[in-house]
Amino acid sequence: MTESGMYVYVSQQGARQISVYRMSLSGELTKIQDLSVTGKAMPMAVSPDRRFLFIALRTEPYSIASFAIDGANGTLTPLGDAAAPNSAPYISTDRTGRFLLGAYNPDAEPAGRRTGWISVSAIGPHGHVQPPHQVIRTPPKTHSILPDPSNRFAFAASCDGDAIVRYAFDAATGLLNPEPLPPVHVQPKAGPRHFAFHPNYRYMYLLNEYDGSLYSYSYDAHSGALSEIQVSSTVPPDFDKQRIVRAADIHLTPDGRWLYASGRHPLTLAIFSVDATTGRVTPAGHVPVAKEPRGFNIDPFGRHLIAAGLQANTLTSYRIDSGTGALTKIAEYPTADGPNWIEIVRLP
Repeated sequence: MTESGMYVYVSQQGARQISVYRMSLSGELTKIQDLSVTGKAMPMAVSPDRRFLFIALRTEPYSIASFAIDGANGTLTPLGDAAAPNSAPYISTDRTGRFLLGAYNPDAEPAGRRTGWISVSAIGPHGHVQPPHQVIRTPPKTHSILPDPSNRFAFAASCDGDAIVRYAFDAATGLLNPEPLPPVHVQPKAGPRHFAFHPNYRYMYLLNEYDGSLYSYSYDAHSGALSEIQVSSTVPPDFDKQRIVRAADIHLTPDGRWLYASGRHPLTLAIFSVDATTGRVTPAGHVPVAKEPRGFNIDPFGRHLIAAGLQANTLTSYRIDSGTGALTKIAEYPTADGPNWIEIVRLP
């Protein structure tokens, strides 16, 4: 295989490990490292300078593990764990790489009231995440959190609150304004899960877990305002609408031309073309995938997509047709138990 300088990191929740793969120019994978962790390994985030990887461990005692990425060969070195306030389904760094944002979906409180939390933690100069210095209560089942492209706001999706909540963020202090901006609501029981900003920073796309809908918004970086453009469906037209939908993950190609959304039920990747002028999306097909695609990702050049089969214990690599968005299967690889989150990094 011809080397590409591309490395793939895969968390495996059942096996409690991270695996590192080297990706060839043609999209083939070669495993180079397995690394055990102390808990249920799930969401990951990579620092903007690509020197560090962070992973949320979702079994008690809840924690965030930090790793150094070797710029020469992609392997990981553990740096230590920091306490987390609860089980985090999503983590991300701010645009400076100095702070880690966390979203939490705690169990129901004794009174039976479900809630959600978000947090901010400092990241030390040597890449070690600190315990959170700020935790804020949010609407229930908060499932994702990202900084906006300007790094002046943080957005979080609340599955059971049917809303995107927005907070002003001070990148100098690492503090969120505890008084949120007005939430952006979706249809009841849609279930906001994951979202992604367009590379031109003018649009944001929200995937809803419970009905498989895809909301397209225009974005105003000055005010943090979202304006709805369009509502689409990621569910195949022939899918029985009476059956449960469990949409999962969303990513755009780096050039912003193609958007992909995974469904754990139905077992598909939905493909959309994106109009960079209007922000509107147009359906471009569905690809069946291994059970079940909780996580997938696209390489930094937009040439390949890799999907995790959470219950099939597989990774599948696909070639992306830049002209049509179509996916061509390259190969399938066995994994340990429960692959669920994928990060792809180009080094050095």
